[in-house]
Amino acid sequence: MGGRRAKYKQAPPAPLRDPNDARPSTKKLGKRKANLDHEPEQSTNSRPTKKAKGDILPKPPPQEKKTKGSEKAAETVSKPTPTKPLSEDGESDGWENASELEDADDFVSGLDEFDIDEDDVLVRGVPEELDLGSDDEEEVELLPKKIRKSKQAERPTKIIPTMSDEEDEDEDSDVDQEDGPITAKNIESRSRALDEKAAREAELDMEEMQNAAFEGSDDEDIDMEGEGEDEEAFHLPTAEERAEEKQHVADVHVVQRRMRECVRVLGSFRKLGAKGRLRSEYVEQLISDIASYYGYNDFLAEKLFQLFPVSEAIEFFEANEVSRPVTIRTNTLKTRRRDLAQALINRGVNLEPIGKWTNVGLQVFESSVPIGATPEYLSGHYMLQAASSFLPVISLSPQPNERVLDMASAPGGKTTHIAALLRNTGIVFANDANKARTKSLTANVHRLGCKNVIVCSYDGREFPKVMGGFDRVLLDAPCSGTGVISKDSSVKVNKSERDFHLLSHLQKQLILCAIDSVSPDSKTGGFLVYSTCSVTVDENEAVVDYALRKRPNVKLVDTGLGFGRDGFTKYRGKTFHPSVKLTKRFYPHVHNMDGFYVAKFKVEKRAKVKAGAQGVESADVKDVGEQQEDVGFDSEEDRAFIEEGKRRQLKAKGLRVPRRRQSDVTAEVAKTAA
Repeated sequence: MGGRRAKYKQAPPAPLRDPNDARPSTKKLGKRKANLDHEPEQSTNSRPTKKAKGDILPKPPPQEKKTKGSEKAAETVSKPTPTKPLSEDGESDGWENASELEDADDFVSGLDEFDIDEDDVLVRGVPEELDLGSDDEEEVELLPKKIRKSKQAERPTKIIPTMSDEEDEDEDSDVDQEDGPITAKNIESRSRALDEKAAREAELDMEEMQNAAFEGSDDEDIDMEGEGEDEEAFHLPTAEERAEEKQHVADVHVVQRRMRECVRVLGSFRKLGAKGRLRSEYVEQLISDIASYYGYNDFLAEKLFQLFPVSEAIEFFEANEVSRPVTIRTNTLKTRRRDLAQALINRGVNLEPIGKWTNVGLQVFESSVPIGATPEYLSGHYMLQAASSFLPVISLSPQPNERVLDMASAPGGKTTHIAALLRNTGIVFANDANKARTKSLTANVHRLGCKNVIVCSYDGREFPKVMGGFDRVLLDAPCSGTGVISKDSSVKVNKSERDFHLLSHLQKQLILCAIDSVSPDSKTGGFLVYSTCSVTVDENEAVVDYALRKRPNVKLVDTGLGFGRDGFTKYRGKTFHPSVKLTKRFYPHVHNMDGFYVAKFKVEKRAKVKAGAQGVESADVKDVGEQQEDVGFDSEEDRAFIEEGKRRQLKAKGLRVPRRRQSDVTAEVAKTAA
């Protein structure tokens, strides 16, 4: 048999000497004795005991591999016999030597008992590890020695426990608890222990960040002093030098070093600022370097830079250069997240849940198959969707049997999410102004098995007239896309100040129409969620503040999202409503998702107000914008122009245009004659 024990297997016993054989002569014995007299005496004991098998005396490394039997024979041959004093005739007592040789033979045959015992020990307990591959080792220890440790030796050296000892004990207890089985009794305590451990780790992380921020300035000073020895001293370019530098391509390393220097100086301008140079000069130089280094136009680089502190602004621009994680949303109409995750793992997909804030999201790290072409995807078990797109629907929180409007729904990620939360009850109106995009919307609705969705294509500004009375409305307004620069890098150069003005104006119109589409009499709803994939204030807080001023029957409520930064109440001289703080902002460098903004409104019934001193009560509060339009002209005089505008709109849509009234034609002819 092979294996590790083959080397230590007992060799066959040596044959017994036949008593009829002739005994060796005394001369030979004496000669052998004489040769052995010159060898050093190793042991005085003629009978080796079992203890001799230990590693008391190290053996020289063997020259060649031998079997167990050959090793035992070699031990008996090389074992010197105790020397006897010579007789007076100068001859040794040969018969006594022969008797001792017989004892040696008996010893060889007696080794069987030791070998049998050794095998028994090996069977009872095999040594933990035997390295049989090297010939250079001196000896292999078969029987590990049992060392008895005293209780005094086991006592700790520290008498007074320190904090580290307590932490180690806590960790050991946590490990013991984690290793033990989960039962109904200890599940609550283990959950509480995990929460406490997470809280402690968060506190430690916060302390480390604060210490790093506190000591960062000193470290940077030391680093920059070391760099100054090898490189040239930092020189802040003037406006003329900066204009001249823009005419040719700048060195990337020079720009990067200059950005680092500007950030360091702006962090402590009083100490590190150069004499005669203003803080604004450093800021202008830093914005110019950011624009050239990351590829932004000067306007957008400055607009985004003003949203953050100096050091955080660099983190934001750097995060926009890295793509966000791939995430998918489980379609709960067809499967559960656990089953979907197991099916994708079996296909070679590495994934895990996004976080505690969502129970349907999965984050994909790597996949050996195309994640958008698996059988599960084609069957409608999940939807490829960014993590930030979950937030508006989670905040909207639709309830079964409600009427919900998604004013800008293509390509259908949020619409199908709403339908899944409604459990295919109620009605979801999926609207998109671009008719070409409704094709992908319809395809996703059918693939995910949403049976309560109605797809339509209207301009969102017409919806109060087309249809109203919804329990909840979701307005994911068209925006500049400054939160998804990592997906669409063209935003860096194709957005100008005029684009932001036009988008802001469109968003203000849409949010007023969305508010008017919500039914304030809804028993379960009456909510509006406004969201954008932008981080600029013009498209977010400014629009929300405009809606609060134009619609007094609307108020902001908590979004229901447990994370995210609060909205701005003050920004660069602008002051917004205090309730704007209830809105939430999300950044790529903080939350590892696309930049996003979410605000939630509660629409209430309009109060009755008195119109002037006449005491006339009006049921509705007129729009301030409509009042301003009435001041400009008389509606009776301009009725013909209004009717003509409506006729042109109907013609553009391909609808049937009603015939003109005779009174309008007469009035137009009279005005032309005048």
